[in-house]
Amino acid sequence: MDVKEIDMRGQICPSTLLTALREINANKTALRSGALRLSFLSDNRDSTATIPESAANMGYEVIVAKNDDSYRIDIFAQSAGMEKRTA
Repeated sequence: MDVKEIDMRGQICPSTLLTALREINANKTALRSGALRLSFLSDNRDSTATIPESAANMGYEVIVAKNDDSYRIDIFAQSAGMEKRTA
């Protein structure tokens, strides 16, 4: 699986959400097939709620992790047999 990292540190919502949605839509075929994972870096705490909620509503799995000075939001295809869930 390839990982595409998008560094959004320094941006605030809604800019971070719009960037994430643009990347998700631009890479949806690779995401849905499991060939790609998107990894967003953000220092905006609101992004840890808005991006995961939107991605989960689109049917993706989301993992949010706190790093020293930022957050990492990973978005990837749902595992087979998993139900859609909200973050």
